[in-house]
Amino acid sequence: MVRSQAAAPLIDRMMTPADYSLSRPCPLGRISRFDYETTVAIVGFGAAGACAAIAAADAGARVMLFEAGSHSGGSIALEGGGGEIYLGGGGGSPQQRHAGFEDRTEDFHRYLLMAGGPDADEAKVRLYAGNALAHFDWLIAQGVEYTDAYVADHGLMPLNEECLGWTGSEEAWPFVQAARPAPRGHKPRHGGWNSGKYLMDVLTRQVHARGVDVRFGARALALIVDEDQRVHGLVVQADGKPCFVRASNGVILCTGGFIRNREMVQHHAPRLLRANRPIGALDDGSGIRLGMSVGASAIGMSEGFVTLPWYPPESLVRGILVNERGQRFINEDCYHGRVAQFILDQLGDRVWLLQDVETYAPGLLHESAGIGIAATCDSWEEVERKLDLPGGTLVATIDIYNRHAARGLDPLFHKTGRWLKPLDKPPFTVLDCSVDRAQYSAFTLGGLATLASGEVLTEDHEVIAGLFAAGRATCGLPRWGKGYSSGMSIADCTFFGRQAGQRAAT
Repeated sequence: MVRSQAAAPLIDRMMTPADYSLSRPCPLGRISRFDYETTVAIVGFGAAGACAAIAAADAGARVMLFEAGSHSGGSIALEGGGGEIYLGGGGGSPQQRHAGFEDRTEDFHRYLLMAGGPDADEAKVRLYAGNALAHFDWLIAQGVEYTDAYVADHGLMPLNEECLGWTGSEEAWPFVQAARPAPRGHKPRHGGWNSGKYLMDVLTRQVHARGVDVRFGARALALIVDEDQRVHGLVVQADGKPCFVRASNGVILCTGGFIRNREMVQHHAPRLLRANRPIGALDDGSGIRLGMSVGASAIGMSEGFVTLPWYPPESLVRGILVNERGQRFINEDCYHGRVAQFILDQLGDRVWLLQDVETYAPGLLHESAGIGIAATCDSWEEVERKLDLPGGTLVATIDIYNRHAARGLDPLFHKTGRWLKPLDKPPFTVLDCSVDRAQYSAFTLGGLATLASGEVLTEDHEVIAGLFAAGRATCGLPRWGKGYSSGMSIADCTFFGRQAGQRAAT
């Protein structure tokens, strides 16, 4: 005789937030009633969450948006956030065409594939490359303003009301071999260094204008699932107690990465612990853990973005970087984030940027990043002794570099000709870029595996019904630190946030 199974006990509504876990879903059958009901529930009010909310509301869905903090913003609104978006293709944006650049979709597509690295998501790259200009028009329609001004200098990004700039490795080897280069960083006209906050303010106004029910101080505790692991809603902490939210169409996780969760970084990306300045608002990995609790696959978790702002002035790009064996290891004309990745790959912490009197100039950015002067000498032999390098190593490196640079060549690392100059005019200045001294900033790139539509996948590549994700909680468009370009994160979270919102609503 088979004994019938007793019904699971209902959840005691006196349970505290500590009784729930990001790593364990809450059974639907144990909930007697819901505190809130909506069509789509979104967790996280950064750029991805805002764009998901706007898209879902425009598709006719009732939307609730839960944010653990006291205001919108996320990482995009942090001080120093550039707010630039990486886009092109279709012959070029109005700003690109105004500056004289044609940007074909196939070149944009190839560059994005290379930038994505060995595990680039071809479906996401193809979708974004073909629709980036339409997405740019959508941002403008929301009220984001851009100018036609172009900055040709090799810098981090435009700083004033300029819009267009070079924010990646488009002109550097090996990328220039695969795709015709074009500047693709588009920064809003307002905000300067803090244009990210301006962009987020615009998106926030659009969220509220659509009547989205926004709840601040509401932290996600667990997903709610049925016996088939379909997601029906979530448990959130609000006013110090757990509240139950039913989302008839699904939940969208837009919670950011995990750079603020040291245990997760130690487990998945210990190399990033060498970077001493994490970039992220509340990037504690909570959304990734929620997804994994219902069987989601987390991919690319060892990857991250690392940067060391050692230029401008752009004259510094004509110098060379050497490790503690006195050897070069990178073409210095590529994007500063790619350079920082290669620095972290070196054995030991000591790295220096070598300049002569014709290339060196002080810069506020590299000085504020803790890059100080390690030595000023009249000969490279003296520099070698000052840095305590093995005898003859640095002198040999300089000799090889100078001989080829005089002919406009760099056979070892393929630095572009415009940046090649023999370092032969003393005094010679050494800038200390050592990992244990300079400021290395980082955030994570790994996260939940998703379709381009935002649906979250299991390790068997099956869709988890009712669960969507966007932004740095996913492994999205930017997924390889050595190929990252400034603006790719905003491109990813705004564009694919919209895809997730529309898909969840419909």
